[in-house]
Amino acid sequence: MEVTKYEKIWIDGLNRGDVSVADEAFAPNCVIHMAGAPDPNLSVAEFKDLVRGLLTAFPDLQLTVEDQIISGDKVATRWSAVGTHTGPLGDSQPTGKRAQFEGLILDRVAGEQVIERWEQWDQMGMLQQIGVV
Repeated sequence: MEVTKYEKIWIDGLNRGDVSVADEAFAPNCVIHMAGAPDPNLSVAEFKDLVRGLLTAFPDLQLTVEDQIISGDKVATRWSAVGTHTGPLGDSQPTGKRAQFEGLILDRVAGEQVIERWEQWDQMGMLQQIGVV
């Protein structure tokens, strides 16, 4: 399956635990609309902080692009992730439990960068699997 260059950069970076690649994948003024985030309209810096927190909780997190559809300046991506909760997640201490979860992204792109992203993922399912809720 062919995956867009920016998404490959982003996913490969996350799989190495490196959120700095967001600066290459996302335009500086990109807005990320994420369901369930404390602020549903995140800047790239805020998005990196949120993802850094997830990678702290799941340092072995591995993401996979399952599907990607491109139409004009829009890119839809379905992803899956698996990781072990060995670091703190907010106020929750590590449980050592593995979680597998999925998400959907719709990006608006210009050139090789995301200029706006809408993302939804199964946060509740992840929290249930690690025993936090």
